[in-house]
Amino acid sequence: MNCDMHVHTKFSGPCTTPILSKICQESYSEPEIVYSTLRRRGMDLVTLTDHDSIDGAEELRGYANFFLSEELTCRMPSGTEVHVGVYDITERQHIQLQQRRNDLVSLLMYLTENHLFFSVNHVLSCLTGKREADDYVWFRNYFPAVESRNGQMLARQNDDTQRLARQWRKVEIGGSDAHASASAGTAFTEVPGARTKEEFFAGLRAGRGRVAGDSGNYLKLTRDVLMIGASMMGDTPWTLSLLPLALLVPVATFLNYRSERKFGDFWAQRMLTQPQSSRKRWLHVVQSAAEGAV
Repeated sequence: MNCDMHVHTKFSGPCTTPILSKICQESYSEPEIVYSTLRRRGMDLVTLTDHDSIDGAEELRGYANFFLSEELTCRMPSGTEVHVGVYDITERQHIQLQQRRNDLVSLLMYLTENHLFFSVNHVLSCLTGKREADDYVWFRNYFPAVESRNGQMLARQNDDTQRLARQWRKVEIGGSDAHASASAGTAFTEVPGARTKEEFFAGLRAGRGRVAGDSGNYLKLTRDVLMIGASMMGDTPWTLSLLPLALLVPVATFLNYRSERKFGDFWAQRMLTQPQSSRKRWLHVVQSAAEGAV
């Protein structure tokens, strides 16, 4: 079975880029169109991972092969942000996850107690801002899965993330991270032999999953950004006055990937060559934090 485990729709909220956040959405993709695109590209199971939202599920609940997921924007103990994919949840669990997403210890305890499958997404990307070395210790010790194939990340970043995931002995997942429907299903997770959603997740937990599909590249990202811009203008007519700025999109995507490569190379080199620190020490940190929260 195949499943794109990282895909967005119009319910992912406003763009996080300064200034653009006032006028542009992260995605304008309609859930039904995303669903149709994923099925056409061979996805047996379908989910949406909108930012801190499950509203897109309303249109897809009638499909037997659809399950509920989301991408949480979480606050690390260091103060940095990270995106965490949480899969096959209920509406009640969504509410509980949102209440805990700014307290990582509480979130990890809830995820573990409820046996939810979750991953840390694009760990070598500067998408969510700066990163601290301690963040990677948390990822290594307390996250069961790592997104090692992201359809928007450069192949070099994905390769380094896969090396990191295997060094940490993590479950690997793949997803397109599509914000424009044209990219949906271009990267995905496969569990050979699985016939149901339950068998799919059991296979992942048992280490039988594998990532597949394409990495990101300059032309793909430039196309998607232009598609989002065109959708913004269709949704908000006055933004047509910004059309001349479309000429700057190729420059912006080039600069983005240059920053991404620099960020990814720095942390990959640092983490892949760093000795494994004591899990016992970090377990003590978590236990102490949990006791302090009571």
